[in-house]
Amino acid sequence: MSSSVRHGSSRGQAWFCTTGLPSDVVFEVHDMTFHLHKFPLMSKSRKIHRMLSEQEEQRPAWERRRRRQVKSGSDGGEDGAAETEIEEAEEEEEEAEHEQQQVRTGEGDGQPYSIAFSDFPGGPGTFEAAAKFCYGVRVELTAWNVAPLRCAAEYLEMTEDHAEDNLAARAEAYLDQTVLRHPGDATKALKSCEELLPVAEELGIVSRCVEAIAARSSAASRSWFDDLAMLGLRMYKRVMAAMAARDDVRAEVRESCLVSYARGTIPGLSRSMRRRLASTPVSSEVEQKELLEVVVASLPTHKCSGRVVTAKFLFALLRTALILRASDAARTALERKAATQLQQATLEDVLILSYSGTAETLYDVDCVQRIIRYFLAEEEAGGEASSSAAIEEEEAVAAEVARPSAVVMVQVAKLVDSYLAEVASDANLKPAKFCELALLLPDHARIYDDSVYHAVDIYLKAHPRLTAEERDRVVGVVDCRKLTVEACTHAEQNERLPLRAVLQVLFFEQLQLRRAITSTLLAPSAGGAPRAGPSEAAAWRGATALAQESQVLRLDMDSVARRVQELERECSSMRRAIKKIDGRGGSPSPGRRSADGGGDGSRHAAGGWRARHGCKFSTQVCDSHARNVVASRASRMGMSP
Repeated sequence: MSSSVRHGSSRGQAWFCTTGLPSDVVFEVHDMTFHLHKFPLMSKSRKIHRMLSEQEEQRPAWERRRRRQVKSGSDGGEDGAAETEIEEAEEEEEEAEHEQQQVRTGEGDGQPYSIAFSDFPGGPGTFEAAAKFCYGVRVELTAWNVAPLRCAAEYLEMTEDHAEDNLAARAEAYLDQTVLRHPGDATKALKSCEELLPVAEELGIVSRCVEAIAARSSAASRSWFDDLAMLGLRMYKRVMAAMAARDDVRAEVRESCLVSYARGTIPGLSRSMRRRLASTPVSSEVEQKELLEVVVASLPTHKCSGRVVTAKFLFALLRTALILRASDAARTALERKAATQLQQATLEDVLILSYSGTAETLYDVDCVQRIIRYFLAEEEAGGEASSSAAIEEEEAVAAEVARPSAVVMVQVAKLVDSYLAEVASDANLKPAKFCELALLLPDHARIYDDSVYHAVDIYLKAHPRLTAEERDRVVGVVDCRKLTVEACTHAEQNERLPLRAVLQVLFFEQLQLRRAITSTLLAPSAGGAPRAGPSEAAAWRGATALAQESQVLRLDMDSVARRVQELERECSSMRRAIKKIDGRGGSPSPGRRSADGGGDGSRHAAGGWRARHGCKFSTQVCDSHARNVVASRASRMGMSP
């Protein structure tokens, strides 16, 4: 059977079956008409057979009434009425003979029957496939058309009770044996059911597809996860609920379904993830907000593995939630989830722009600050759980896994310091907010404070109009005891730092140097015992080498001690100079301000007393370098510093 399509003026399109015989029945399905033949369709569809039989019974009576109305308009009086009765009897005899002749010859009266299906499931395309099946044309079943054809077979009553090997049985067999055996095909069939409700629901197609997806999700390959993005929100929720109800569905599979659906249905998230399904239509902002909140509600309550629901995904989801102005509950849930994987986040992830009209800063510092607090709260809760003696072994292991370790804390500290350095250049970032963010983490989170010092230096450079009190408060977030050699050297020469901060750096340098000298001088006595060797000669050589190394080390220590004395004298000289500067604070010279005044005056004063007193500090006075010197000497001598 072939078909030809021509466009009509008012009914859209018409579909003709070109078998060589004129069509005797016209079907109207939505905006399309089908010119077909009644006998092939009546042989497969009980509904079409019943409707055409009713029309055939009503047609002779209708023809008689029509001709009677025409004649009654031309004749009048009693004679006309009598003639009408005689003519009706003759017409009935003629019509009976005419119908018998039509049955013998198979010819019609030229007027095709008409049937309208305004609520046909699946639309014109599905009706065309069902009509071809009635004509004996092979119809290829797929995951996309099996549900519409099954609903069409139910609508047309194309069952085994009417004809063998009918469309309903064919569709059911393909659905059970092929489609429901793979979650990807079941997802496509479930998507097609969205336009077939409530028929597909009544036939159980929807529930069978949902159960098939949930049951076979763990065993199948992951290539079908992207198909979930084509589902509507209602069907997606049913699938996720079915997965959650089963114990054999792995958490990683549910997370993969969640991530795939979120990436494919929320355009804002797809842009941030550089990933977008081209076939997915763009939803409205209200729909995107609803989708996002459903995705957030579907996030697992436990801590995610990080392999599927990554920190990058969570922060991108949070960024989209802020853009769409999602509910506070959804935003808080995302911030808490992001805090559990903060150690895996990058600087790009946490640089979230401020989308609120009332925010003054470029980046949403408050959001990052809340995430850090949630992270610290998680650490504290994990620490209490792991220290409890009443928990079982499995719970203790889970608590230890969930609790951020010292390494994780150091990773988070590096991320926070990088974030501080990035936002420090924002002219609208207040000193109180900067200090609050820098002091959130505990002291043990940072091994060295060089990164904090770098962020402070950027902030001071970007905010030259700070008061002396604000400048001291900002510099106070740096722990001078945890600065490395490079940072100490830079701080000594940094004119943006207050004079008090520079002196504090020098003081802790001297203190660390004393500790290094003390520990180094005690090391030879602790390791001076003679070593055992394979022979007396070897022992003698070892003792001689040890004595030589000890002598060299003592000479080095003497040099360091002399240097300490020089530093003490220079420090005393600086104290006297500072007292003189403070004494003249009431009448400063025209080109100079007081030492605590900040600004250009403080920089000039700092540079002035360095120049006058000849303070030139070597990088060897820092604790980290001294430890390296001692370690290198001790390693050659076979002892610990």
